[in-house]
Amino acid sequence: MISLKEALVKSEEELSEIRQELKKRAEANGLNAYVAFDEAGEGIPILLKDNIQVKDWGVTCASRILQGYVAPYDATVVEKMRNAGMAPFGRANMDEFAMGSTTESSCYGPTLNPHDKSRVPGGSSGGSAAAVAAGEAIAALGSDTGGSIRQPAAYCGVVGFKPTYGRVSRYGLGAYASSLDQIGPITRSVEDAAILYDAIKGHDPRDSTSAELTEDPIHGNIDPDRKLTIAVIDNYVEAASPAVRAAHEEAVKALESEGHRIVHKELSNPKYDIAAYYIVATAEAATNLARYDGIRYGRRCEEPKNLEDLYFRTRSEGFGEEVKRRILLGNFVLSSGYYDAYYLKAQKVRHLIRDEFNRVFDEADLILVPVAPDIAPKLGELADPLEMYKSDMYTIAVNLIGLPGISLPIRKDADSGMPVGLQLLAKAFDERTLFDGAASLERSVAYSH
Repeated sequence: MISLKEALVKSEEELSEIRQELKKRAEANGLNAYVAFDEAGEGIPILLKDNIQVKDWGVTCASRILQGYVAPYDATVVEKMRNAGMAPFGRANMDEFAMGSTTESSCYGPTLNPHDKSRVPGGSSGGSAAAVAAGEAIAALGSDTGGSIRQPAAYCGVVGFKPTYGRVSRYGLGAYASSLDQIGPITRSVEDAAILYDAIKGHDPRDSTSAELTEDPIHGNIDPDRKLTIAVIDNYVEAASPAVRAAHEEAVKALESEGHRIVHKELSNPKYDIAAYYIVATAEAATNLARYDGIRYGRRCEEPKNLEDLYFRTRSEGFGEEVKRRILLGNFVLSSGYYDAYYLKAQKVRHLIRDEFNRVFDEADLILVPVAPDIAPKLGELADPLEMYKSDMYTIAVNLIGLPGISLPIRKDADSGMPVGLQLLAKAFDERTLFDGAASLERSVAYSH
């Protein structure tokens, strides 16, 4: 499949043929990466995660409770894409309401990993990553609340970029956890990620969390020859699998060969990140998902006996098990007598995590860490929720403190042949340095798709 950069110079006639080819590939591959092949206008086709609003499209967040809902407006990222000559093409499968790490909780069934159909593609943006990796999409948009762009990108061997919180408008994104959610690109190269990021970024007055900052275009100004100081977190690497440690060792050598300075640091045990994240995220989820009541929009239970029965049955029938679990957890930590013990404490830990990362950034331009503890697991292997939550151990701190991060494929595991990705992290709003380092790392490892 052509790159996004190559697509920029294609005629509309050529792009129409490409759209037809993408659909044929998706139907032939049988990965279940797409939930619909909707089209909205002329331009370069960009696959959208099924939680991004496109006017007159059905948008379900892969949940039964939103079946029948039709979006009345375009998300800001969709408006910006159109202005850049790109057009929404297809809805990508995902974990229900972006709550998951495997894309197995979707009401449409699981997406399969294109490198091994017995394995998951990661989540929650698994459909977006699998489609890009399999050549079913030129590029895609996902959302990242705790690693949901970077982790599936790592599992599928593509590039996944989570911008700084506030860089990209959340207006028109189905909310999971509002202080953590961020839209970003999934592509086959760092350069393509920069092109799509440039198209969607910028201040939006309709999003109260949107940063009122300007930024020059990244694409065309990336400097892979810039020499940087890059921190590696030794205690993070020690807890990873042999496959991930081997990729990390290769990446460090590659960065050193490019002339970058490597410094060794340690951070607190990521179990504290997990604990804080799953308190904050579930609390916000419980609040955001209260709007799905069967009255305002979406699916409604049949023949309710009264208003209480309507609410109870609509939500019981409409939400999947993982979503129900997180709503219950969120309501618990926000309840009287537990708010101070859990929610407020988690917010304090969030500030401690930020301070700790800032101390590393006092000495380093970037941080190199794993994306996940291991390669993509088999379907059903993370059925235990706690095991699934632990798989996010390296990604969630980035969302808790709003940093930008980019996942890159480094190598293929010698035993399984599966991709192994690592991520680079930068200071808030320092996307330029992040892309410089990412381009340098991409060039030095020469991962083969």
